[in-house]
Amino acid sequence: MRKAMSIRMRMLFVFQYLSFKNNKSNRFRIRWHDRWPCYSDATPFTGFDKHYVYHTAWACRILSELSPEKHVDISSSLYFCASASAFVPIEFYDYRPADLRLGGLTCKQGDILKLPFEDNQVESLSCMHVIEHIGLGRYGDPLDYDGDLKAAQELSRVVALGGYLMVVVPVGGVSKIQFNAHRIYKHIDLVRMFPGLTLIEFSLIPDDSSTEGLIRHADEELVERQVYGCGCFLFRKPGNE
Repeated sequence: MRKAMSIRMRMLFVFQYLSFKNNKSNRFRIRWHDRWPCYSDATPFTGFDKHYVYHTAWACRILSELSPEKHVDISSSLYFCASASAFVPIEFYDYRPADLRLGGLTCKQGDILKLPFEDNQVESLSCMHVIEHIGLGRYGDPLDYDGDLKAAQELSRVVALGGYLMVVVPVGGVSKIQFNAHRIYKHIDLVRMFPGLTLIEFSLIPDDSSTEGLIRHADEELVERQVYGCGCFLFRKPGNE
């Protein structure tokens, strides 16, 4: 079935190419040698990755509301860092440094298990869709069953007194590892990983986003109905009241 569909799509491509090439205008050169077939984009709706579109939208809204002088991000989406650096200076750290060059954005190498900061140093920090991967070897890091716990401890260590930390992870009704892709967390289990911090906001990107894509200030009980939802946690470290 899939092979027959592929043949039909190729035939349609050739037919469309020949029809288009017969256009009388010569504004553009069109040659078979320059073709770049895109077979699967003619869809009735624009598809997107719910987790990554909504959680970065959530994070940008949080940064806009908090208005920090500077923000530090640990290995989150480059789309988030590139976009948010338009309105707040961002330092981005990753185990595999990114060669991304933009005004307001600085990219450096960093290990989440040994961050280059003193205790209580970072006023505004994010680590989104990251800790669920630590220790699973997916990105070339050493295998470590408790890698996520160690990452959480290190993030907690460097957040300043009175500072904020944004954490985003997959959430669901059961805490489990889908090796070697990621971990999925129950709400309470993720919160317990940051015992020295106070949860300020929990927002949810549910499995079924037909009614709401991003639920700000969501009820934690909603997580129990998820299989692979996306939890957005905003923590604050007590102090400097």
